[in-house]
Amino acid sequence: MAARDWRRVNNGLVRRGEILLDLRILDRWDSELERMNAGKEGGRYVYPEVFVRLLGYMHLLFHLPYRQTEGFLKALRRFDSRIHVPDYSTIDRRVNSLDVKLDEERSYGDDVVIAVDASGVKISNRGDWMRRRWKVKRGFLKIHIAVDVKRKKILAFEVTDEKVGDGRMLQPLIEEASKKGKVAKVIGDGAYDSKRNFRYLTQKGIEPVIKVRRNSSSKAEGCMPRKLVAQEYLQDPKA
Repeated sequence: MAARDWRRVNNGLVRRGEILLDLRILDRWDSELERMNAGKEGGRYVYPEVFVRLLGYMHLLFHLPYRQTEGFLKALRRFDSRIHVPDYSTIDRRVNSLDVKLDEERSYGDDVVIAVDASGVKISNRGDWMRRRWKVKRGFLKIHIAVDVKRKKILAFEVTDEKVGDGRMLQPLIEEASKKGKVAKVIGDGAYDSKRNFRYLTQKGIEPVIKVRRNSSSKAEGCMPRKLVAQEYLQDPKA
């Protein structure tokens, strides 16, 4: 088994946290509005759907209330005057009317490398003081995703409550992603480190690139694939 470049694995996990606001949507603003309004009866669309999706992304990832989203756009407009700023009620209405679907028909072929991860989305604005003072559980939703690292496309996602661990959702994500192409490699952090997941990936013929925990045992204990990765990592955990 070839030595794995753990530094490269770690850097890859860090890069998954980078946020990119692609403002190229402004270049096709008018053409998309023309398409959306073609044959439409009643009021015309003023903001294209791709722009609304960007606002929804910001709202979800940055946990920005809609009023603050409007304020963010006003500040951003100082750097690019082409940005049209809708009021917060319009943002709320349009974002919540989006019909988000994955491309079920498209096939990505063989040797797809995917990264799996999860992110929490709060469902309450209760502050930390209230949670500590009154022992109130704030609660949140978890979005589990599998992304094609080459094409930057989401191949599968699942939504659960906060009680569902990341590792438990690896198999459903891989099963869904496998419908779109042959998955060759799966990248994940320590949350996916379990004998169950290593066995599953090995049985499917998928290479696991999962960072094992620092206190991992180098014994097989019924899972030879994980033992090999653990031994390799423990030999040089800072590599």
